Amino acid sequence: MTHNAPVKIVLKSLLLSAAVAGLAACASTPPDQGPSRTAATETQQWMDRVKVTSAPDEIVLAAHASGLSANQGAALEDLFGRWMQAEGRELVVTSPNAAGGMASQIRDRLVLLGAPAARVRVVGFQPTGPEDNAIRVGFLRYEAQGPKCGQAWENLTATRDNKAYDNFGCAMAANMAAQIANPEDLVRPRDMTPADAGRRGVVFGKYRKGEVTATAKDGPSAGLISRAIP
Repeated sequence: MTHNAPVKIVLKSLLLSAAVAGLAACASTPPDQGPSRTAATETQQWMDRVKVTSAPDEIVLAAHASGLSANQGAALEDLFGRWMQAEGRELVVTSPNAAGGMASQIRDRLVLLGAPAARVRVVGFQPTGPEDNAIRVGFLRYEAQGPKCGQAWENLTATRDNKAYDNFGCAMAANMAAQIANPEDLVRPRDMTPADAGRRGVVFGKYRKGEVTATAKDGPSAGLISRAIP
């Protein structure tokens, strides 16, 4: 018994030391912050600081029994031009239920100007007062706001910690916010265009018959060497 007592004391000491080390490791381990924070580089973190805001760009048209006036038609053309330049997603016509005929006329005018019919939506509502008798036509315009760079440059010669500077990646994020054509692309991807079902039917038909499915080449695309006399 006297020979086994020191052995037991040593084993207990080792087990206690291992338990304390395990608790210390758990206490010092930082909480999981997700892959977007742990895996992001300094440049990608600056990209997260680009703010995209949206605001309605709309015009207010008075309802007329005779339909659109000349001034209202010109205002619609200006709105359509801004919608095209901003690469807007959807044009919305919000109209009182009593002015449904004029709302349809506005929709037809927008389609005639070049807007796809599927992207012009008419929404009706029941007015609660005389101020609600107007028709609103507009879309959501997005704007990207980049960060302000160069505010706190530290000593560039202090490289002993091998850390990225606070402004590293800021200029890239600011340029991206200033140059992007449609800031909505930073919020969500664009809708896919519908598939060409007609062309797909032609290709499958030739495939089932064992014919060549490639499009026939025309003369200009054959890539022949010019035979002109020098």
